[in-house]
Amino acid sequence: MRIAAFPKAFLPELIVQRTMTVFEWIELARGLGVDGLELHPGFLHEGTAAELDAVEDALGAAGFAMPMLCASPDLTHPDRDERRREVDAQADALRVAARLGGDDPTCRVVTGQRFPEVTVEQGLDWATEAIEELLPLARELGVVLCIENHYKASTWRYPEFAQRKSVFLELLRRIDDREWFGVQFDPSNAITAGEDSADFLDEVVDRVFTMQASDRHLVNGATLESLRGADGTIGYSPDLAHGVIGQGLNDYPRIFRTLVTAGYDGWISIEDGVNGLDEMAESAAFLRAARTEYFAGSTEVRVAARAPRRRERTSSP
Repeated sequence: MRIAAFPKAFLPELIVQRTMTVFEWIELARGLGVDGLELHPGFLHEGTAAELDAVEDALGAAGFAMPMLCASPDLTHPDRDERRREVDAQADALRVAARLGGDDPTCRVVTGQRFPEVTVEQGLDWATEAIEELLPLARELGVVLCIENHYKASTWRYPEFAQRKSVFLELLRRIDDREWFGVQFDPSNAITAGEDSADFLDEVVDRVFTMQASDRHLVNGATLESLRGADGTIGYSPDLAHGVIGQGLNDYPRIFRTLVTAGYDGWISIEDGVNGLDEMAESAAFLRAARTEYFAGSTEVRVAARAPRRRERTSSP
């Protein structure tokens, strides 16, 4: 098992305000004690081959791999032209993931927003069609598309279309490919969907390729039941606070045992740090201890099944 980090705390500065560069994030992360850094297409402010070369060089100089590019396409947008643009942008993200992702690149995909005018059946059709259109390119590039049990991108108005477990599982059922399409499991997002995260993992573990990790704890006297909406989901609430991994609501010992039993030995990436890098460093220490306790005897089943796929630098991103 290898450990990565994703800078959730700095997304506004990196993507929206652009007051922070990906190079500054790479330097900040040097002290975390992790093996890799997940990136996001929005971290690339120029979108040029020269910028990709510079990012790759900076990652290499800091001793980091780039295990995943965390794209957030809106594949359920009611406007057909907008959906077309989102699919094209996801294709570009796949190319970047292939360029920066080393021997076992992955690229996140999500379904999109839960627009009130889009029915579940229509949204499932659109998301399925988009992912199946992207899979030939993923195979060609050697990049695994990983669907995350997501909650909400920071720039979205509505939560994730497939936030509810029933919708997420139906999407998985519709797409048969298990080599180039899999799951990025996020335990805390399962909680925001109103699910027990370890129970949710039991239902998808045979398709998990990557994992993001964070933790949540209740504050202000709240209970999970008191936070549930009419649809059974919880979402982001001020009464559901961030904290160090292993100190919150997720049953990480059970999660780790489930992963090891399934033969998982891939990346686990810290997606947090909203309370400061010190907490992210504590989370990294927790995962390093878990690696020793749970994963020491496991083998890289999925990664070892594929030959190295490192791409040479090209003249375009």
